Amino acid sequence: MDVMQRIELGELATLLVGLVALFAGRWLRQSVPLLRRLDMPNAVVGAMLVAVAVLLLQLTAHIDIAFGQRTRDALLLVFFTSIGLSAKLSALRSGGIPLIILCAVTVLVLAVQNASGAMLAWAWGAHPAYGILAGSLSFVGGPGTAMAWARELQSQGLMHAQVVAIGAATLATIAGALVSGPVTGWIVQRHKLHSKSGGPTELSFAPPSPKLEAKPAEGGRTESLLSTVFLIALAVMLGEKLNVFAAQAGLLLPGFLSAMIAGVIITNSADALGRTLDFAPIEQGGALALQLFLVIALMSTPLISVAAILVPLMLNVAIQVMVTVLIAYFVLFRLLGRDYDAAVTAGGFLGFGLASMPVAMATMDEVGRRYGPSPKAFLLITMAGSFFVDLANAFVAKAFLALPGFALVPGG
Repeated sequence: MDVMQRIELGELATLLVGLVALFAGRWLRQSVPLLRRLDMPNAVVGAMLVAVAVLLLQLTAHIDIAFGQRTRDALLLVFFTSIGLSAKLSALRSGGIPLIILCAVTVLVLAVQNASGAMLAWAWGAHPAYGILAGSLSFVGGPGTAMAWARELQSQGLMHAQVVAIGAATLATIAGALVSGPVTGWIVQRHKLHSKSGGPTELSFAPPSPKLEAKPAEGGRTESLLSTVFLIALAVMLGEKLNVFAAQAGLLLPGFLSAMIAGVIITNSADALGRTLDFAPIEQGGALALQLFLVIALMSTPLISVAAILVPLMLNVAIQVMVTVLIAYFVLFRLLGRDYDAAVTAGGFLGFGLASMPVAMATMDEVGRRYGPSPKAFLLITMAGSFFVDLANAFVAKAFLALPGFALVPGG
């Protein structure tokens, strides 16, 4: 029997492989129309290429590649901190009753997805925490959130958390892209709805273009970047302190969750004091951190293990799609008034409720080209999906994992 040779890559080598995978994933998505239509992240596509290469090395040359983890963990903190720093709670008040309804229904779908996933895991004879990973953390959260929680739960004893997370999140992205658009079109046609802003348009759903301004001076950009680095470091440090206080109170919080909470406190404290933060570099830094975290985390995915649980994952997708579509149509669409704006909002809700915000934007863009624009729906989905959904998802998932019967034990 051949002995598997293990090659361990350092942090710099891991980062370089991840960057190459990102470029490869971007090239492949541009070359394959189906991947563009599914809005599959470049990081997921590129990381799967590396994972397949590692699998082939294991099968043919008996060589296993181990990637570094410290850089991945740091990127995770940066990503969730950027979400917290972008979470201005005052924006929620400006959305009025429709936004409150959308946020409330979002919490409902988070709870239903987790309950459905937990019941399926229990019926399959698996730990119910796997159902939370394959529930809202994968469907509403997407690959980044799913992998972040998988890392945390695996460290607590949920041995196959990473495999379940990547399998469920990948299938969720595909299902959301395939389902959200057709379902939205069906709602519009069934109720014979029409846009209040005119007929079909070729314009994409994008925020109004800002007025052209003079390019900021080099010193201004440097100062803005330094301020962003300072805020992220401050949020991470405050998050660590928050974790200590929480642990003393008997509450265990994932490090990335406490960093996100600290970011929320910082940005809303600045808002209350009338201080304006520069959100552009914060959002750009968070997006970059997410892409790099995803590609590094997914490169080590054991593809053979994912194939072994494909049947329960597919069954989970069918259940999650069904319950989310039912909530979007029978609850959200009706509460928002059953008009065209409500239908397009339901489509965006299906996009981020089953896959991701890019899928939500692509869904509304396609519906707008066919039936007419809905600026109101775009505004509601942007405000709810940009940060509220991530905050709500984290707290709902944590609440489920704290329930009796969800306690983790080594080897769970």
